[in-house]
Amino acid sequence: MKKLINEFINYLSVERGLAMNTLESYGRDLRQYQQYLEQDAATLDSASTQTIVNYLLYLQRQGKATATIARRLAALKAFYQFLVREKYVEADPTVNLESPKLEKRLPKVLTVREVELLLQQPDPSQPAGLRDRAMLELLYATGIRVSELVALNVEAVNLEMGYIRCRGRGAKERVVPMGSLAIRSCREYLERGRPRLVKDPGEQALFVNHHGRRLTRQGFWKIVKKYAEDARIDKEITPHTLRHSFATHLLENGADLRSVQEMLGHADISTTHVYEEVVKMKGRLKEIYSRTHPRA
Repeated sequence: MKKLINEFINYLSVERGLAMNTLESYGRDLRQYQQYLEQDAATLDSASTQTIVNYLLYLQRQGKATATIARRLAALKAFYQFLVREKYVEADPTVNLESPKLEKRLPKVLTVREVELLLQQPDPSQPAGLRDRAMLELLYATGIRVSELVALNVEAVNLEMGYIRCRGRGAKERVVPMGSLAIRSCREYLERGRPRLVKDPGEQALFVNHHGRRLTRQGFWKIVKKYAEDARIDKEITPHTLRHSFATHLLENGADLRSVQEMLGHADISTTHVYEEVVKMKGRLKEIYSRTHPRA
């Protein structure tokens, strides 16, 4: 089964061009299913629909979230479709199984003031501070994913024209405009910060760590957490929070949904609709507050 999982992951990479994070997620989910089958003395050939149901119930008993269980089932469905198509198994035991209904959760966003506080935290007198400010400004200015941010190379940023080129999911390239503050922060970092951090003149990564190598998602996540604590922002902040805030603030200020979809790199506009829900909810709360609070 390990060999078949590797073949499937290779197919997703070569034929469908999925991002590395997605490939790792598929691999992790399928290896955990493999462990379950081994514990149950079952094989891919012998696994039935009931086997899959039992596995999903097992995940539920382990306390896995509905979203996690839905993702595991999606991975199994894609895997079995591949196995049937390649004639490694005769039947797909997942064919009649439906994904569990997901609770619709609105993304958490920062207020404009909270974003400003966060952006004020890096120390521009230090190379790392110049880097951190440029990363935060760029993330909020463009709404790109954290994985896209850390994957940027120097040549992908055009400060004169004010845009970046990034590769999103499925290796699709898109051009995203950046504002004047992000341009200024990136220019200061490139002139005064990056040269003091880079060890290898041939390093292409735009954002590097103290070893002079490309900064990782985990490294950036630690940076954001630290600055959120320094700014005393009492909200749970994830690597996606600035992306959510970018989209919500654009819509609040009159941007059209299709343009926001393009900038975010969403293949389906329905994915972008969730930010409209955030804006509507904030509007309703403001209206209720103004109507009911004695000192409104």
